[in-house]
Amino acid sequence: MNITGRLTRDAQVHTTPKDKQVVNFSVAVNDRYRNKQGERIEQTTFFDCSYWISPKVAAILTKGTLVELMGRVSARAWTGSDGEGI
Repeated sequence: MNITGRLTRDAQVHTTPKDKQVVNFSVAVNDRYRNKQGERIEQTTFFDCSYWISPKVAAILTKGTLVELMGRVSARAWTGSDGEGI
């Protein structure tokens, strides 16, 4: 999947228990279209991303930076603080 969007925060480097480093960041993708009634709709989708190749990339992944990404997408169920699935 390819996505183009802006970073919502500065990237962070984390070290796993097996001593591998991963760069985590979030991207917001804005989509604008008109519905059947002709109303303009704006929708933002957020992607939490991980980059495993080199932690050095974190230096240029700063909030607001426009990025184009290519990779695999996976989805997981999320449980809110009230214990309910969202």
